[in-house]
This record gives sequence, structure tokens and C-alpha cells, in this order.
Amino acid sequence: MDTSKILKEVQPSLYHFNLGGIKITLSDSIIVMWFIMVVIIVSAYLLTRNLKTVPEGKQNVTEFIVESINSFFKQNIGHHWRPFAPYLGTILLFLIVANTVSLFNFIPSGEFLYGLTHISFFKHFNFRISPPTKDINVTAALAIMSISIVLGSGIIIKGPAAFIKSFFQPMFIMLPFKILDYFTRPLSLCMRLFGNIFAAYILMELIYAVMPVFIPAIFSIYFDLFDGGLQALIFVFLTSLYISETIE
Repeated sequence: MDTSKILKEVQPSLYHFNLGGIKITLSDSIIVMWFIMVVIIVSAYLLTRNLKTVPEGKQNVTEFIVESINSFFKQNIGHHWRPFAPYLGTILLFLIVANTVSLFNFIPSGEFLYGLTHISFFKHFNFRISPPTKDINVTAALAIMSISIVLGSGIIIKGPAAFIKSFFQPMFIMLPFKILDYFTRPLSLCMRLFGNIFAAYILMELIYAVMPVFIPAIFSIYFDLFDGGLQALIFVFLTSLYISETIE
């Protein structure tokens, strides 16, 4: 088993582009996230075109997804759920796709593309679709976004004075612990998502390296589908729980 190849696969890859004399460097995580955003935006547009009063077909699917997401956050956040559902629902859909995107790894190798086209660009091109959430920079950014929403919700809904006062409740000695809480929560969100997706990705790479082709497909049902979807749900569930605790 070539462990050096596996280690190379899990490290972020950098791609260099020259645009009008300007050198641009992008990581594979950024490229995949752009791809995911395009997929979600196009899917949302196609599913919400020509909506009818009496839903049918794709509109039934769309309304089921939206109502399920709204019901989930309404239950977790309470009567202030409505302003947060669009953001949290978008993050949920993004993470579900991001955590399971390696299932759609259909891009041919650079050698194959070069053999077909003889275009020199493809000669050293080697791009694989892998979960961007295996990159700690991505999960850290998502965690910072979520804790910013938590802090903003407390200030806006409770008011600045009441929000600051909550740091001293039920007694003054709680102040350092309340402050520390807003540092440990995003750290927990970041490391939990990163750790689970990164570990699952490494395990799948090891399984692909030592087992026949059809066996990894069985493990992929758990590591790519079940675990990926579960981690997306946990991330938004904890975020909604933090929001609820802050505003109530």
C-alpha cells in the first residue's frame, strides 16, 4: 500500500492560473465549493420556476424540502425561528452536498484528457472532487459565520443592554465562563466537522487502496452518505441550539 500517495491525496492541492498577467492560486477546496454553489443555485432556480397554486411534480419536492427545514428549525429555535431558517437551511444543504461530493468524482485523469485532446494544459492536470470540509480552513470559516450569527441574534433580538447583562447571570462570577463559551463553541463546531469528514476521507482512501473496487462502494454508503449527512445535521442543529440559548 502506497501511504505516500494517500497522504498526498488528503493534503490541499493548489492550482495556479494566469489571468491577464495576474497569477491566481486557488486550492481544490475553493474550486469544489464554487462548483457546489453553482449546483445549489441552479437547482434552486430550476425547482422554483413556474410555481403554481396547486403544487405538482418538482414543486411538491421543493415544498417538502422547505417545509421540513422550516419545521426542524422552528422546533429547535422557537418562535424566533423565521429569520434564521434561510441561513441555516442554506448551510444545511451546502454541507450535505459538500460532505458527500466525493460520490460524484467523475473527472477523468489528466493523462486520459491529454490522450484525447493533446492539449498541454491537461498533461499535468490531476483534479479529484473531494469534500471541502476536510480542509480545516473551510470548517473554521463556517464556524466563525455561525458564531457571528449567534452573537448577532443576541444583540438584535434581546437588545445590547440585555445581551451584555446575560453575561453576568445568574451571578457575576459567570462572566469569564460566558466569554470563554463563545470561543469554545466555534472551536467545537470547527473541529467536530473537520475531524469526522477528514477521518472518513482517510479511511475511504485506505479502503480504496487495499480492497477490490466493489467493496469500497459498501463502505461509501456509511462514510460518504450517512456520516456526511449526519455531520451536516449536527452542525446546523448545534448552531440552532446556540441561537436558541442566546435569544431565550
